[in-house]
This record gives sequence, C-alpha cells and structure tokens, in this order.
Amino acid sequence: MRVIRLNDLHLTLDEQEECLAAKAAQALGIPVAGIASLAVIKKALDARRNKPPHFVYAVKISLTDTVALPEALPEGIQISTFHDEPVIDSSSVGSSDVLRRCVSPANAGGVTPGIRRVDYAPGVERPPVVVIGSGPAGLFAAYTLTVKGISVVLLERGRPVEKRVEDVRIFWEKSLLDPQSNVLFGEGGAGTFSDGKLTSRSKNPYSLWVKKILVDMGAQESILADAKPHIGTDRLREVIIHLRKKLIEMGCAIQFEAQVTDFIIRQDKIAAVVVNDKQEIKADEVILAIGQSADDTYRKLDERGVKMEAKPFAMGLRVEHPQTLINSIQYGRWSNHPHLPPAEYFVTATTGGLNRSVYTFCMCPGGQVIGCSALPGFVMTNGMSNSERSGEFANSAVVVNVRVEDFAAQGEPLSGLVFRSHWEREAFLSGGGNYCAPAERLSGFIEQKSSGAVGRTSFLPGVKAAFLADVLPDFVSDALRVGIKQFDKKMPGFISEEAHVIGVETRTSSPVRICRGVDGQSENVRGLYPCGEGAGYAGGIISSALDGIKAAQNVIAAINDCQ
Repeated sequence: MRVIRLNDLHLTLDEQEECLAAKAAQALGIPVAGIASLAVIKKALDARRNKPPHFVYAVKISLTDTVALPEALPEGIQISTFHDEPVIDSSSVGSSDVLRRCVSPANAGGVTPGIRRVDYAPGVERPPVVVIGSGPAGLFAAYTLTVKGISVVLLERGRPVEKRVEDVRIFWEKSLLDPQSNVLFGEGGAGTFSDGKLTSRSKNPYSLWVKKILVDMGAQESILADAKPHIGTDRLREVIIHLRKKLIEMGCAIQFEAQVTDFIIRQDKIAAVVVNDKQEIKADEVILAIGQSADDTYRKLDERGVKMEAKPFAMGLRVEHPQTLINSIQYGRWSNHPHLPPAEYFVTATTGGLNRSVYTFCMCPGGQVIGCSALPGFVMTNGMSNSERSGEFANSAVVVNVRVEDFAAQGEPLSGLVFRSHWEREAFLSGGGNYCAPAERLSGFIEQKSSGAVGRTSFLPGVKAAFLADVLPDFVSDALRVGIKQFDKKMPGFISEEAHVIGVETRTSSPVRICRGVDGQSENVRGLYPCGEGAGYAGGIISSALDGIKAAQNVIAAINDCQ
C-alpha cells in the first residue's frame, strides 16, 4: 500500500472535512475508492483580507494497491512521499491510541532516537539527577530522563496547580500576593496561565512528540494538525496535573514548595543543591530550568561564579480591543461566519530614524490581560485565554527591542534584571500601589493627550488611568507610537477609541543568558545544565520543552561516557 502526503487541499467555510476524500481523489484524478484511508496532518486558515476565508489542508493518504496515479497532476497540486516522524516506544509515551500510532516494529526497541539507555555498573549507585523548575523545560527534561530509568528529583519552588490556581484567584480578586505561588511561580511555570500556544519556528522532529505527549495527558487532539495550535489555560491546567501523575507513576520524585536557595560547587563541578536553606541534595547532574523570573536564583548563581551574560530582550505594553473589532478588521464582511475562529494578528513595524523594531507578541484572541506579579511592589502584565477563546476581548503584547547597551554596564550580567524591575516598580506606583495596572486609551497614548478616563478592560486585579509614557523608557514610548501608527495602516481601525493599553509588558524573554557549551553544560561549572527560557535559550512552551529534552539527552550522554 502506497502512502503519500497531499498538500494544498481547500475547503470553504461551509464544507465539512468529510469532503476531503472526494477532493483528494478529484485532485489526484483517481476514484474515491482508490483511497484506503485519509488523515489530516496539517490544517490552516487562509484569511487574507478581501478574499473569502477558507481552510487549507495537508493530508496523509493510503492508496489501495490497485490504484495508479496519473503521470501529470493538475497544476498547483503537490504530493510527496510521507515520512513518519522520529518515534518513541510506547512505554515512554503512555497508553493512548494517539501515541501508540507513532510506534513501528523497526524502531520499537525501547530507546528514544539519539539517546542511549543508561545501564549503571553493578554495585554503583549514582545520586538522582536534580531538575530545578517544573515549567515546560523542566517537565520534559524529567520525562525524558525518567523514561530511561534514571532517578530524577524534580524541585519546584511553587505549589501544585490545584493550590496555585486558588492563590492566583485570591491575588486577582483581593490583591493579596503570595510571592511563592502566583502566575509566574508554581507547577507548569508561567505558561500555565497563558493562551497555551504551541507554535514554534523550530523544525525539531521532537516537536510532534511533545504534542503527542500533551494529547496523551488531556490536550485536544487538534493540536497535532493545527497550523497555530493552542491548548488554553483551562485545559492546560488539567494536562499539567496528568503529566505530574504520569511522572510520579514512572518513578520521578517531585517536591513542591522546594526552592533551591544555594548551589554547592567543588572544583568547578556541581556537588549539591540546597533547598529552602536547610535541605542539601547531593547531585552530580543538575538541570537548571528555572524560568526567567527567578531573579533570586540568578543572583545566587552569580554569587557562586556561574558564568552568565546580559542579552537583549523586549518590553512595552499590552494592547486590548473588543474581539468583534479584531474579527471585523481581519475577516471583513465574513467576520460573523459561525465557522470562523476568533481572529488573530501578528504585526511588525520599523521606526526609521529611531532604529527600533516594534512587533506584537503572544496575541490572545478571546482572552484577558492579567497581572502576573511575583514580588511585592511590582506590576507586570501578560495575556491568557481559555481553550474556546470565547472572551469578549482580544489582547496582545506590543513591544520594542531592548539592546544590551540600553541597560548593561560592561561585565554586569544581571543589569537587565535591575532595568526591567525599575519599570515594573514604576508601573506599581502609577497603578496606585495595590497591584492595579496603569492604563489609558490607545488613542490618548498615541496622541500624548490622555483623557484621564479608562473604559472597560479585562485586566485583573484592575486598572487605574495613568500616563503610560511615565512607566516606559523614552525610546520605548517613542517607538511604540511610530510602530502602532504603522499597525493601523496594515489593520485599519487598530487605533480605536475602544482600544486600551495596559502597562507594563517586560517578560517577553530573559535579559540574562546562562552560558553553556556544546555539550549543554555550564561553561565553567561541570554537571550544571542550563536550559529553557530562564537560561536564555528558548521562548514559549514548545521551544522550552525541546530545550529540556536536549538537556536530558546531554545528561544521558555524559553519564554514558562515564561508564
């Protein structure tokens, strides 16, 4: 039976996916009976302005033995031989049918591609690998190691999802912040309170494996095919709980409310970590997946001499519009069609003489803007949406690139932390000192003529009318005004009296990089494996998970080399 991939099949908004087999047969010039099976492997929405929106598919087709493809296919139709992605044995990915389908007899030998199983010498006991942080990088590092029978201790400074959700609710409703359990600290990392986007520029073949594990843990199966997959914060919380239970079932030890407060380094090699200033855990290998908001951990690493460097990042504001307005801008006269999802956007602009880039980031259709303070006396924003994206508002970060020379003195790797904290503190004070965020109408910000009044927004805990130029560096405010005017030309109506900007957005990426070598280890502390967003090597759920897998692979390789 021949298996092919057929690209560029189109369905109108009113056609069902059941039509795909007939469409594929027509495109290939064969009878429908010649298609033994068909599976969607990619689905995207083509909604270019002034053209009827439609869905575009790539499908995997199994042809019967009796069918023959014509020598010449219609113009524009592309086919290619289908190649399965790298696979993991079924014991490593759980029991769901979705995941079992990626196993084939040729490679079902129980070893992750590219990783040797660790077989310790008889009588030799090694301490467990310590994984610090339970965001995507930490979770998938722990998963990859545990699957291979390696003892793992996963340390998380915050609380499990069930308790964390309640702590965040109290913060949003009563402005009572728990510095150890909040939007940034706790099981699942900052992504637990997000849109749950799974997009990534990486062509890493493990991307699909990560998504299949997430499906096995309760994510919607559509993420395997959607061109812009997302899970949603409501569904993601369930996924994290199931992943925790799976890790424990496989033998991973997980400790919550276990903050690593020190690192014991001997002869340029990690020897142990200290938890909560009182528990010492011996470790030959430590995977450092701390996320980008653990300023205290960065400072302890710097104190212990771990090599780090300042890196560029971006900062700006959150912009919020009614979702119906964004639908109208993006879909035009088709905006009310029931089969269209809430509209998204990604917009970029250049600023000429200002020499800055302005772009949208982490756009959340049908979502809300949320306060994600983790330390007393600071305000920062983020976006979040549920799986259905059914909220009244659309929001996005609108940010400007920040160069190292904008904030860093030579030889001061942590100066970016001080820089962003300064503006987060200014936002706290401008918002009234109770974790409300400063906000103003977008038109007022652009014209520098704020009315002092703010309409309805989705932000929790709340907003206070303010001049947002006061909570941003001048170069960021100036670039935002120029860039957003360009956005309005690309998306007429973007600058609207209904739109608001809320400050500040500072956590797009880390301003610090923990330097590592080609073997994944710290450049000057052996056994320490920095990874993920907090180490400065990833951004987003998928890229962070992939970097965590890479860290685990490097650990396994190092252990094997020592045998």
